[in-house]
Amino acid sequence: MKKITIALAALFLFAGAGFAQTWSIDKAHSQLNFGIGHLGISEIDGSFTSVDAKITSSAPDLSDAVIELTADVNSINTFNEQRNTHLKSPDFFDAAKYGTLSFKSTSFKKISDKNYRLEGNLTMHGVTKPVVLNVVFNGTITHPMTKKQVAGFKVTGVIKRSDFGIAPSMPSNFLGDEVALNALTEFTKD
Repeated sequence: MKKITIALAALFLFAGAGFAQTWSIDKAHSQLNFGIGHLGISEIDGSFTSVDAKITSSAPDLSDAVIELTADVNSINTFNEQRNTHLKSPDFFDAAKYGTLSFKSTSFKKISDKNYRLEGNLTMHGVTKPVVLNVVFNGTITHPMTKKQVAGFKVTGVIKRSDFGIAPSMPSNFLGDEVALNALTEFTKD
């Protein structure tokens, strides 16, 4: 009887280690930012202020993570209301028709120490394309106030607006084709 009890306890212990855990984005401490060249001499920065994201993983270092993100295109903010309105129009994002952009990872691989390579499918403006992003995983801590586990990430990468059919009438010497992405995020373990 004692051997059966020990065997069952070990089975539950090892089975529990394989259960996936979810992490939810801390919206107050996360940003989804972008930058794009303007007239070949400057850059315009902006962000999406309404973002939802989650991570599902069973590995302590999150190396098997599946990352899903959605952003409300109508929440675009470039700190200029006239430009924000224009970006939501059919000339750019066509937010009335394509109100959400989304990302779902297909791979999250550790490259070295805190550096990861994130691959996935980005859907924007009705077009889905594979993208590759660089991630710095800053680790986890126990939040001193909430006592919950928190993970921090910095995600960077470059996409082309032309790949997603955004502003096809805008020449690249007027509005750059490459869009720099920069996400600074914290996730709280559910």
